[in-house]
This record gives sequence, C-alpha cells and structure tokens, in this order.
Amino acid sequence: MRTLLLPFALVACAAPRPLPTGQVPESAPPVADPHSNGRPAEVRTTHLDLDLTLDFERHIARGTATHHLQRTDPRAPLVLDTDDLTIESVTDQTGKAVGFFLGAADPILGRALTIQLDPGVDTVVVHYATSPDAEAMQWLAPEQTNGGKAPFLFTQGQAILTRSWIPLQDSPGVRITWAARIQAPAGLVPVMSASERGKDGAVATFRMDKPVPSYLIALACGDLVSRDISGRCAVWAEPSTIDLAASEFSDMESMVSACEGLFGPYRWGRYDVLVLPPSFPFGGMENPCLTFATPTVLAGDKSLVALIAHELAHSWSGNLVTNATWRDFWLNEGFTVYLENRIMERVYGKDRSAMEIVLGMQGLADEMKALPAADQILHIDLSGRNPDDGMTQVPYEKGAAFLRRLEQVFGRPALDTFLRDWFDSHAFQSLTTSTFLAFLHDKLLSTDAAKAQQVDVPRWVEAAGLPSDAPVPDSALFLAVTTASRAWQSGTPAAELATKGWVTQQWLRFLASIEQPTLAQLAELDQAFAFTRSGNSEILSTWLVLAVRHNYRAVDRRLDLFLMTVGRRKFLKPLYEALLAAEDGKARAVAIYAKARPRYHAVAQRTLDEMLGYSAK
Repeated sequence: MRTLLLPFALVACAAPRPLPTGQVPESAPPVADPHSNGRPAEVRTTHLDLDLTLDFERHIARGTATHHLQRTDPRAPLVLDTDDLTIESVTDQTGKAVGFFLGAADPILGRALTIQLDPGVDTVVVHYATSPDAEAMQWLAPEQTNGGKAPFLFTQGQAILTRSWIPLQDSPGVRITWAARIQAPAGLVPVMSASERGKDGAVATFRMDKPVPSYLIALACGDLVSRDISGRCAVWAEPSTIDLAASEFSDMESMVSACEGLFGPYRWGRYDVLVLPPSFPFGGMENPCLTFATPTVLAGDKSLVALIAHELAHSWSGNLVTNATWRDFWLNEGFTVYLENRIMERVYGKDRSAMEIVLGMQGLADEMKALPAADQILHIDLSGRNPDDGMTQVPYEKGAAFLRRLEQVFGRPALDTFLRDWFDSHAFQSLTTSTFLAFLHDKLLSTDAAKAQQVDVPRWVEAAGLPSDAPVPDSALFLAVTTASRAWQSGTPAAELATKGWVTQQWLRFLASIEQPTLAQLAELDQAFAFTRSGNSEILSTWLVLAVRHNYRAVDRRLDLFLMTVGRRKFLKPLYEALLAAEDGKARAVAIYAKARPRYHAVAQRTLDEMLGYSAK
C-alpha cells in the first residue's frame, strides 16, 4: 500500500536538539522495511563482530558473525537476512548451541535466518561461509586488475547485497557499530570502511565506532598501497595506479574543508579513497572513512573529480543522516548531489559547478523519457521490487533540483542554515521522507508563508515528471559549446572549431548536441578530435554510444575493448542499449556480453541479463 503524506499544515514535528560533535545518539526504533526479513522492533543487533578468513582459491569467506543484541520483546527470536550463505552452527555467549532455521528462498529478499533465544541470551555467534557466487563479493583474477600481479576482492553492499556475505539485519533503518578481524593470504592487504585499522599478528583488525547501516560495511583485499594527501586524507590503490590516483585526487583535503565550512564538521575521522579495479559497477561508493572509486575517473586533469565530491558529500547526507528505507533513497542522493555541486563551486568555481548541474539535468530529462510515471516520483513505491529499480537519475538529479528550488525561493543562507540544522539534529539516524517533510515545514516553510506558497512540495515529492520551476543555471562555458556546435553543423570544418582549452564537460555537451550525423561527419569529428582513442572514459563512452547509434563501425574494436575491460554500469547500460537498437545489434551485444559478463559485478549482470534476455545457464 502506498503511504500518503499528510498536508503540511497537519504535520507536527518536535525539533530535536543538535548533538555535540562526536556524540552519537541512541538509535531510534526502526521503521518497517519491506526489503528486509528482520524484525528489529522485537530484537535488533546493536554491535557486530566479524572474524573471517578469505579463501582466494575457493572464492569464499568463512568465519563468524557475533551479534550483540537489544531484546525489546523477550519472547521473540532474532531474525537475520541471508542470501546463499551456508549456516554451519549458531551458539550463544557461553558456546552453547542455539536452535535456528532458514526460511524459504525469496528471489529478492534471500532467506530469513531465525534464531531462537533463551532468556538471558544477549549475544549469538553465527558460524558460516559465503558462496563463491555471493552477489556482494567480486573475486578477481590477477589479469582482471590494474596491476595484473595479484588477485583482488571487493564487496558492494548497496542496496541489499550485504546479506550475501554477512548474516545480519540488512536494512538502512538498522544502524550498528562493528569490529572485524580479517585473515588474508600473505602479500594481500585487507582494507575496510572503518574508523580504526590495526594488526594482530598476521590478522588485520578494524573497528567502526559509530553506528552505520549494513550497506556501508565494506571490504576490499588485494595488492594495495596508500599515499597520504593530508593528515586525514589518503589514497589507496594498486602500485601501478597510486601515482596517478594521488595526483588526480590531490584536492581531497580542500573538498573536506569546503563541505565542513558549508554544512558542519566532518564526523568520521579519516577520509580515504580506494581506487578499485575496472569491474567496479558504480562510479563510487560512499563507504564511511573509505570511499570506493572506479578507475574510470582518473582522467589525468581532475575533470572527473566531481565523483569524489559526491562520495565525500555522503559523509553528511547518506552516512550521517540515512534513508530509513529504500523508497526514501532520494534523501541520500538528492541531498548529496546538491552538496556535491556546492563543493565543486567552492573549490573549482561557479562555471564548473553550473556545467555539472546542466549535464545532470540533461541526463535526467533523457532518462525520464523512458521511465514509467511511477518511477519518476521521488518518494517512489518499491513494494515487491528490487530496490535497485529505484536507482535512476530521479532520486539524484530531481532531488537536487528540489533543494535548488528551495534555495532559489528562500535564499542560500536560509537553506544552508536549514541543511546544517538537519544534519546536526539527526546525526547518525535513519529517517523517512515524512520525517524530513515535517522538519522542512517546521524549520523552513513555516518561517515565510508567502515564499512557501512558491514551492509546490507535494508536486516535487509525490508526483511524476519534473516541475516546470526546476532551476537550471546558465554556463558561460557552455555558450562557447553552443557556438561551436552551430558552426560545425553550418559547415565549418571540425578542425577549425574554437575548442582549445575545452574541459570534459564541454566535450560532453558538444557530443550531446549532435543529433543526426552522417558517417562522413562522424569520421571528420574522429579525425579532428580522436574521440575513439580518448583516454577519458566519460568522453569515450558518450562517443561510442553516438557512433553505435549511427553505425560508425570504425569504433568496433574500441567498443569491444571498452566493454571487456570496464564494468561501470553507468557506461555499460547505454552502450548495450545502443547495440540492441542497431542493425544486427542484438547478436553483437550478446556475443560481447557472453565474453564480458564474468568480468562484471553482480549488480551490472542483473541489469544487463534483463536487458539482453540473457541466461548464464
């Protein structure tokens, strides 16, 4: 059933008091989450201890997950989420065996692990092993890494994949502290999304002392080294990548300081970035203290570092204040895109920020053309669906546009004060859309009734499409692109266009302006600007889509190589879509995918299997 939002005049909200920096509140009772089997209102985990050994030959992790419990209902069992885990035994804090059973498998939710609890039991130890096919874990052979010398493992838990490598209450509404001991083969370095890292002999130890949702527990292990950027920022990567990564991300400390100046203190201690192998399915993942990032942002000129600004911004919106369920995902991502743009403006200037916003809104408009109306809603209904279905540009770009509209009407100082109050008052909590809207009414809309009338909040949050008052800034740098594009389409040779000094965002805007090119025109552009040989993944992927759509077969070898070596879903989806729409494209797409699929993460495989009608069996 769809949850209806109350009219603003009827919503009451008791404003919580801000917490001193570093202080963590007691967790609020979790809301019902349709994407979890857990029943945390009855029994919930408050702290988790992991002790795992990584087996790179068998592609499994084996060990224990120790749950420290809060028992609200003394008669209720502990119910955990699992997916394809082998549960070997369960014991209590004394080592006594505890009864348990696994429920029937659900294609989305996995299997519920129900553990019977005797009176006085407040700790249970689950002895288990992961499957070689665990969706959250990608085990890479040496040849699939940047260095090519050692195997690699990384996990990706968002949205509900953590249950495939840890038995736990896999809901963003359940926040826990955790600690881990990780045994890895000699020569491989484990890293985790932890506030503390250490060693106990040959065992790597980690601790997260602030409560986080399950999807933010992350592990990677491989041939890794680090390079300090500042006293609290460092880059991690394979040795072959570390120099480029450290140079590309040298502004990390400036970004952290910029966001602190805007929205309050950074509460996580360290901010490090780990550059993963190319199969990572996302641009980045905001794991606390250790952002996971794709190597496709290493352009050599810092033109793609908005991704780092985005993942850093999650340290406030998403990690500090989290969506309580996945239908509230826009509270994470819309806020983060808005903060990202503000960081980029402060560090790199208004024109750079404006270009990023315009490109984001252009991407949103393009995607909305193919989305059903129900998927164009910020407060999306995901009942009976995989939460990944809601991870479109809508929660990101439409959510950010909503905040920009509030800024436009109420002024930037008022919105900054409001956002800082939101983060301070709700630090380390998981919240729903209705909670946010009540806070919005109480802290901003009610301060000026005339201005509040200018923002149709229910239209923004509960209706499909993009409101006509969505603000999009002007960009002087894009005016130059428009001039060049019109000149080329009017007959000016590509080599004579005034493109000297263009940055990535301008090239993307130029390519997006090309609608019905001839093969001769595409060849001319390629000759003038070497798009097919570009080392910039954003430019290259955009060019390849354009070329495939218009049957420019000179890109075929580069396309095959790109699809075989890059696993970022943002690039894969439009490229395979373009292939499917091309003449003889279905056969080409399936042939490439059959070879490339083992190199992709399960998140990308799920999207592409469905798109291509592909079965691996």
